[in-house]
Amino acid sequence: MSRISEEQVRHVAHLARLAVTDEEVEKFTAQLDSIIQFAEQLNELDTTGVKPTSHVLDMKNVLREDQSKPGLPREEVLKNAPDHEDGQIRVPAIIE
Repeated sequence: MSRISEEQVRHVAHLARLAVTDEEVEKFTAQLDSIIQFAEQLNELDTTGVKPTSHVLDMKNVLREDQSKPGLPREEVLKNAPDHEDGQIRVPAIIE
């Protein structure tokens, strides 16, 4: 018995804006059924005493502290800008 139907595969493909052939629908249905079957096997495991985690590794905040550093000199930045005026980069207007 399949755990996912071809109609469901077509629906997900439509939501993802994917054009799929009949052969691909058949192939994806079989592949997704295998994935779901494996996930169902995981439900059979005894997880009592296992703490819920959001990550498999014990991680703490791995981001560094913010530190201010001097930026590029204005002249360096402006020489790379396609258009500038009064020390500022000009960009096309996007709001009327």
